[in-house]
Amino acid sequence: MSAAPDKACAAAQEAAPRIDLARLLARIEALAQVGAIEGGGVCRLALSDEDRAGRDLVAGWMRELGLDVTIDAIGNVVGVRAGREALAPVMTGSHIDTVRTGGRYDGNLGVLAGLEVIAALNDAGIVTRRPVAMAFFTNEEGARFAPDMMGSLVCQGGLPLDEALRTKGIDGTTVGENLARIGYAGDAPVGAREVHAFVELHVEQGPLLEHEGVTIGAVTGVQGIHWTEFVVEGTSNHAGTTPMALRHDAGIVAMQIACHAREVARELSGGQLATVGHMKLTPDLVNVIPNRAEFTLDLRNTDAGVLAEAVQRVFAFAQAAAQAEGVRITHRSLADFAPVAFDERIVSRVEAIARQRGHSVRRMPSGAGHDAQMLARMCPAGMIFVPSVAGLSHNVAEYTHGHDIEAGAGVLLDLLMELAG
Repeated sequence: MSAAPDKACAAAQEAAPRIDLARLLARIEALAQVGAIEGGGVCRLALSDEDRAGRDLVAGWMRELGLDVTIDAIGNVVGVRAGREALAPVMTGSHIDTVRTGGRYDGNLGVLAGLEVIAALNDAGIVTRRPVAMAFFTNEEGARFAPDMMGSLVCQGGLPLDEALRTKGIDGTTVGENLARIGYAGDAPVGAREVHAFVELHVEQGPLLEHEGVTIGAVTGVQGIHWTEFVVEGTSNHAGTTPMALRHDAGIVAMQIACHAREVARELSGGQLATVGHMKLTPDLVNVIPNRAEFTLDLRNTDAGVLAEAVQRVFAFAQAAAQAEGVRITHRSLADFAPVAFDERIVSRVEAIARQRGHSVRRMPSGAGHDAQMLARMCPAGMIFVPSVAGLSHNVAEYTHGHDIEAGAGVLLDLLMELAG
């Protein structure tokens, strides 16, 4: 009496879609060769020739899988696998642009795991009720053009398209001219697509999961991010003849602000972070007092109130330090994103599916910004983290073990199938 049900169960298990880890790792390796740099890392700055080559490779894979591929006016690329009904799609994806000394997993894993989910569905002959879409978004890193997460920000209406296209990069060229140059100024309207839900798989880019021996992070939300560029203008003079009390040193003011930001971060509760990641002094000579300092300030916190206090305290100190030194200081905002909480239903399902698959899991916020936080403005969204070895990211030595990649992709597969019906 039990033989038939047993056979049916075995057949169903055999037909269930499965992640092909070898295929996924091969795609990660192939994409990592585009813009490859010494040490195993990748340099594919947004809208560079290397980015174009990476886009061509991934878009080609999307078309090979039978996806309907469109490119919008900010260069976001979306491929849709049709469902049984013409409903809003369930979407996954991330980005393929990198920082100058990037790794092969940041962003890329989320895009290529999305491809693997679709390949697995194709292999199993499964047609979901809703369409399943995968996307890669333009200029997530912000390493060439500010702000970061530009493509997804424009997609959901947080940044006007014209303003984004006029944005000048670190080389003085604009987003618009580079999109045209590499052939990715698409004709699809931005933000026209309704999305039922969005899920992004990503490497953690931090040490917690590995340190605690946990396989899956169910991401609860993303920290608020405040980026500012400061310019301090003083007076150049001889380093050996100008008394300390008579100096108007732009460099020392910049350094004082950087140190104060770190002290504020230490004093405030709630995991406040502060980073000065870029500083340029002019004339940049060993025996000349700097007459100009340009630097960036990155402040982050999951608590909007604490983040606002950090911004206020650092800005007040900056004005006081400039006045005391007799220099002029100006600033402009590069990015200002409030903390984002992901959809609780999706967070809970990531947690539950991970456990069903036998993986350890913990809830955790994201310290880095991601496209998912922008999509969360237009639909229920969530993220899945897998461990980064030694917590390294934005580093040529970035690495995630294959078994963790397979675990994360498996959770993504199950969740997308569930959301797509």
